[in-house]
Order: sequence, then C-alpha cells, then structure tokens
Amino acid sequence: MVLSAWDLPPFGERSVDTDNAYVRGRTTVIAPQVSGYVREILVHDYEDVKAGQVLVRIDDRIYRARVEQARANLAATQAALDNAQQAHAARTAGLAGQTAAAASARAQLARAQADMARADDLARDGSISVREQDQTRAALALAQAQLRQALAGTEIGRQDIRTVEVGRGGLEAQVEAARAQLHAAEIDLEHTVIRAPEAGALGEVGIRVGAYVTNGTQLLAIVPPDRWIIANFKEAQTTRVRVGQPVAFTVDALGEASLAGHVERLAPAAGSEFAVLKPDNATGNFVKIPQRIGVRVRIDPGQEQANRLRPGMSVEVRIDTGTAS
Repeated sequence: MVLSAWDLPPFGERSVDTDNAYVRGRTTVIAPQVSGYVREILVHDYEDVKAGQVLVRIDDRIYRARVEQARANLAATQAALDNAQQAHAARTAGLAGQTAAAASARAQLARAQADMARADDLARDGSISVREQDQTRAALALAQAQLRQALAGTEIGRQDIRTVEVGRGGLEAQVEAARAQLHAAEIDLEHTVIRAPEAGALGEVGIRVGAYVTNGTQLLAIVPPDRWIIANFKEAQTTRVRVGQPVAFTVDALGEASLAGHVERLAPAAGSEFAVLKPDNATGNFVKIPQRIGVRVRIDPGQEQANRLRPGMSVEVRIDTGTAS
C-alpha cells in the first residue's frame, strides 16, 4: 500500500502525467465569397449562433442587377431558339410543298412524253403537221425543265432545313450558357447574405457597417461546441499508453475541479516531424532531447464543468496506464 501511495515500483508506472496539454476545438473562419460594402451586421462579439443564422448582409444591388441582366439574356436566347424551331417547322412545310410540286412535274413530264410519242407516230403517217409535232416537242422540253426546277427547289428546301438544324444546335448551346450565367449570378446574389455554417459561439466581430470587403476577407470566426484535449507526453512516457485508457485532468481556469476522459488517439509522429523548420542533428554538437508525442483525449459527456472549457486553456493530464485499453 505504501509503494502504491508513493507511486514506487512496481506501482510507479501505473500512470503518466504532463502539464504540456491544452484544450482544443475547431475554429471556423467566416469569409464572403463576393465583394461589396457591408450593409448590415446582425450579431455581436461572443454571441451564440445557430446553423443558418444570418450574420452579415452585403449590399446586393449590383448582384440583383446582374441577375436581371442574365435573366433577360436567357429570355433573348430562348426566343431565338423558339424562332429557329418555328423556322424549322416552316421549312419542313415548304419542303412538303416542293416535294408535291416535284411529283406534279413528274406527272406532267410523263404526259408530255406520252404526247410526244403519239405525235411522232402521227407525224410519220402525215396525220399531224410538223408544226404540231414541234409544239409537242417544246411542251416536252418545258415539262423536263419544270421537273428539274422542282427537284432543285426540293434540294434547296432540304438544305434550308439542314441550315436551321445546324443553327439550332448553336442556339441551344447559347441557351445553356445563358442559363449557367443566370445560375452563377443567382449564386453570387445568394452569397451577399452570409450565414453561420454551423452552430457555435462567435469570436470578435472585426467588421463595421460600410466597410468594403472582398471575397476571402476574414470577417469573423465561429467556434463550434466540440472540445477535446491534446496532451504532449515525452516519448518515454507513452510506452504503456493505449487507446481507451481513462484520463483525469484539471484545467487552470476551473480551479481544483477534476474532469474525466479517455485516450482517443495517439499522434502518428513526434511533434518535431510536424514543425516547419525541422532540427538538423547531423552535426558534431548533438544533445539528445526527449521528443513529445501528442495524445488526443476525448472528454467524457455529462460533465457540467465541461461546458466551461474553451480552446487554448491550459490543462494538466494524468493517464491511468495500469488499465488495459
């Protein structure tokens, strides 16, 4: 019992502790996706907000005008497409008439050919004069010309329809482009109203009414209620640390209050591996420095004091390594 109370071997390794630990949380930076003058600010510093709550409004008059312009452009291109469809119907009807005319010309040619054959027979036995035979031959030539003209008109009608069809493809593409432009303008208009992406508490609101902001300008930040602990242990202390082991921790801001949690995850590498400037140990003056391994601690639910935790608070953590994971 004495050895256990004083954490002496073999009981001295049942727990590890560190004061290099801090409360962590997510911080969501709110920035506009459009540029403009701030027209209205509907929240205050450190206020609790709900998901979807309106935070800031940007002057939207220019963006409303762009939506109307895009809508008018879409109407114009749609009208042009409707006109092309009507032209296609008219050309189709015209082609039907030209086809009928070609059929009539064929019938006239067949009649003229039959008349010419009879005229030739009658001319050989002297039943008709040469003049009448020439008139029949002229009628045959006229019928042949009329048929060629009708066939040419039919081909022109087909090409007209083809031209309308090709042009309609371009007009359909223009309509889709105009519709996309309208959708983009509507999205920009919607983004003039900045809403909270999730529930949480606001940080300081650093903007003012009338200020000009650009897309990407940081306006404010939301801190969601999620909290956890990151405790940095010396590498030798993590020998028996396992996921799921119970954790007791105290927070400087909460006085002597003790809270509970469990080991959730261990860092995949030492903290020095994540540093921007990594240490260069390939020198003659080497001093071994114990590395720190981050341990993420999940805070157990149902603790009233846990609601007072804020990201960045200093914490002292003790892990019960004598308990199996």
